[in-house]
Amino acid sequence: MSDTPWLTILGIGEDAPEGLSRASLAALEDAEIVMGAARHLALLPPCQATRVTWPVPFAEGIETLLGHRGKRVVMLASGDPFWFGAGGSMMRHLPPGEWRTLPGVSTFSLAAGVMGWPLETTRCFGLHAAPLSRLRPALAPGVRLIVLLRDGPTVPSLMEYLVKQGWGTSTISVLESLGGPNMRRCDMRADDAVGGAFAHPVCAAIEVAGPGIAMPLASGRPDAFFDSDGTMTKQPVRALTLSALAPRPFEHLWDIGGGSGSIAIEWLLSDPSLSATTIEQKPARAARITANAAALGVDRLQVVEGAAPAALEGLTRPDCVFVGGGLSQPLLDWLEAFLPAGTRLVANAVTLESEALLLKAHERHGGDLLRIELARAAPLGSGRGWKASYPIVQWSVTL
Repeated sequence: MSDTPWLTILGIGEDAPEGLSRASLAALEDAEIVMGAARHLALLPPCQATRVTWPVPFAEGIETLLGHRGKRVVMLASGDPFWFGAGGSMMRHLPPGEWRTLPGVSTFSLAAGVMGWPLETTRCFGLHAAPLSRLRPALAPGVRLIVLLRDGPTVPSLMEYLVKQGWGTSTISVLESLGGPNMRRCDMRADDAVGGAFAHPVCAAIEVAGPGIAMPLASGRPDAFFDSDGTMTKQPVRALTLSALAPRPFEHLWDIGGGSGSIAIEWLLSDPSLSATTIEQKPARAARITANAAALGVDRLQVVEGAAPAALEGLTRPDCVFVGGGLSQPLLDWLEAFLPAGTRLVANAVTLESEALLLKAHERHGGDLLRIELARAAPLGSGRGWKASYPIVQWSVTL
């Protein structure tokens, strides 16, 4: 096995050692070091390798593993290491050519087989170390979810979360030790009283039901989804702004003058590959943005407290920038000077002074200039009339 990389990332299930492939058994027989969780090590067949227990938290074991570079090492992981597994975490530390993977059957596949659900129409979540609010964008009547959970005590928390969101009549199948001799299934509703304890490893198969409010898929979600002190880009303008920002896979956004965070949050809701940084100078608003992002399932939003352009120094360079507050000539000058060519820039102006800045910027750089005037029906005497909002000027350009 001289041509084999020093590290093998081996997926192992609850049916080990019987369920291990020939290639997996050969890797274990050839290994000098086998490193994994105590539960995984206990499932292994007899082998000559030195067994090293992976510590908790997971990150503390990475340096230990890398310290064995040059030996023949097997790293144990649950099921398929590259589907919400440990394999993806290791790739930040390993160059190509130093590793190979021998995946096992994923927990998602095992759960789908138990439930009889086609995986292509089932939403899959790995919440070992992530908040339950990650489920929020997916909650809608009839949606099926398979959720990997950190441990047994998380099951009551999951049920409580669903009830709080209005989905208490959802059916939940709690699946323990899938694929192994100790496999157990418990069917209940989210609003049932929890009876007994659940053991790790555990996942939940959920069919969502109830009167909860589903989150729309299109940009321009209702304002009520966002906690705000009144400073936010309102729903119709937000939809137009997201259209101008035009998110593309794996792009990064700067949202300058975050307010309630609605623009950055909707950007992140567009696709799980997207990332964003919101810059907000008022501490109370920065805290509110963080809370809004967590509640709506995009806790990956980075919130930077400070005033632009000073707060922009050292941040990950963006593919797209939105200026919704704090528009000034120094800020525009800084963006024009430091952003690389090809960066998309969208800025909204409400005051005459900020509108004038955008008119001058349009003269210098071109792009699209849009004036948005909206009116809503409102009571007027015994009838109704149109109540106009302040017009908004939007400039969008590729630098």
